[in-house]
Amino acid sequence: MTRALYRFVEHTIRHEPAVGVTCELFCTAHDCGEESGSRNEQGTAQDWALRHTGLNPGHDLFRRVFTDHARVTSAE
Repeated sequence: MTRALYRFVEHTIRHEPAVGVTCELFCTAHDCGEESGSRNEQGTAQDWALRHTGLNPGHDLFRRVFTDHARVTSAE
């Protein structure tokens, strides 16, 4: 007969500040499809959106995506 031993360990997941956060903006104007690309600085993505709106009147609504990295650690 085989026995199994299960060990349960508490884990937490938290933002990893050493890796940072990336920001990306997508123009939502009809048939546009342009995007800022992934940027390490939120300001550079926002600068792209401001330039895009200046060059393309009516392109004034954007979808923003922020991505971070998370690390899982055990409570032990």
